[in-house]
Amino acid sequence: MNRKLRMGMIGGGEGSFIGAVHRMAANLDGQIELVCGCFSSDPENSRRTGISLFLPENRIYNTYKEMIEKEASLPVGERMDFISVVTPNHLHFEPAMLALEHGFHVVLDKPVTFTLEEAKSLQQKVKDTGLLFALTHTYTGYPMVKEARLRVRRGDLGKIRRIYVSYIQGWLYDDCAGSNKQASWRVDPKRSGKAGCMGDIGTHAFNLAEYITGLKAIEICAELNTFVPGRRLDDDGAAFIHYEGGAAGVLTATQIAAGVENDLAIRIYGEKGGLEWRQEEPNTMILRYPGRPAEMVRTSNLYMSAIAAHNSRVPGGHPEGYLEAFANIYRNFSLALRSLQKGEVPKLEYSDFPSVEEGVRGMQFVETMVAAGSSGEKWVKMIE
Repeated sequence: MNRKLRMGMIGGGEGSFIGAVHRMAANLDGQIELVCGCFSSDPENSRRTGISLFLPENRIYNTYKEMIEKEASLPVGERMDFISVVTPNHLHFEPAMLALEHGFHVVLDKPVTFTLEEAKSLQQKVKDTGLLFALTHTYTGYPMVKEARLRVRRGDLGKIRRIYVSYIQGWLYDDCAGSNKQASWRVDPKRSGKAGCMGDIGTHAFNLAEYITGLKAIEICAELNTFVPGRRLDDDGAAFIHYEGGAAGVLTATQIAAGVENDLAIRIYGEKGGLEWRQEEPNTMILRYPGRPAEMVRTSNLYMSAIAAHNSRVPGGHPEGYLEAFANIYRNFSLALRSLQKGEVPKLEYSDFPSVEEGVRGMQFVETMVAAGSSGEKWVKMIE
């Protein structure tokens, strides 16, 4: 198949932040082209966005239902190969489900759905159809995160004892929802869901810890806070977490740390040693072992693993950041899809992207955090 994969997009019109990020990430490796879209619930917004992206007007749609049905009716050689859904949380489930029902593979922004029940339904549909499904937990795409995962899972740190993971932001420190489109839906329970901060960025921290260590959380002791007066969802919170195998963790997420940008960080300690990684310095990981100096591990060096090298693009010393990490999800998804279209089993490195299972875990985390943060119970089992 000597052509680019054809992508359709739902959401991501004028005023969207994440839509443009998805388009840049999908385009970075030259494997994907945008061929159609329904970019907004406002048909005129959708039309303007599509025209600005140089799409033919007959491939700019007024509704996602019209888009999916019309694309499915096109000849195989013309229709989109997959769909990217980049809408607010409450509009994730229906277009993703409809796309799967019409035979289209799906890339979906996180969290996967509005409710846990929707997530489980989507999981079953992915299983029934055998179609590819990618969830954009962006931070798993960093080369150094993949290196950390390999080293932890092969036992370099020994049995894991303690996990500290935090995501600290400050952009919602005041009541900015009236003037900020991105803030307005995130603090609205009708569009965001049961959780605010914990659904938006707490899920990233939760996912990062499970991705690197391979350990599943089994119970949570939580506190949820809402500091900005009048806000209806949490803007801050923390949790003690018990993991399978006996490891203990602390997760902190906040969006009211005034002046802080995007400080996602993780520290993991085992019986033999520990590691540290921060998203704001993504090319560097610190390894610590007793009785010797700390090691600084850097991307794109010969000592890096094959999986980290596969997800690196430039020589050592050149920053590989957020867009590249995001693009790794799209690239691996596209490589896996190309393999399937050729009747081949995708290589392991091609299948290394978050899927619907991680989405269900994220919604279980949200449900458990809300339950633990409001029930007064000291420990709440992970809601299944």
